[in-house]
Amino acid sequence: MSENPAGAQPASFEQALEELEDSAARLEQGELSLEDALQVFERGVAASRACARFLDQARKRVQVLQEDEAGNFRLEFLDGDEDSAEQQ
Repeated sequence: MSENPAGAQPASFEQALEELEDSAARLEQGELSLEDALQVFERGVAASRACARFLDQARKRVQVLQEDEAGNFRLEFLDGDEDSAEQQ
């Protein structure tokens, strides 16, 4: 079970994923009261959203090397952020 207190944001993707997996496992057991199940579900949703944020931040940091028609290379962010592209 995760050590993250209720309402606290996970510090890493791995922590958020662990929280999500823990929530899913507890719900799959089917031994929780309705109120407890709702709380675990809400914690799982928050962990899922945190995972999505971490993945989105990582995706924005990934760069790919692109070659234009003239044979020039440049780095572009995977999400197409032209402001951060560098000419090589």
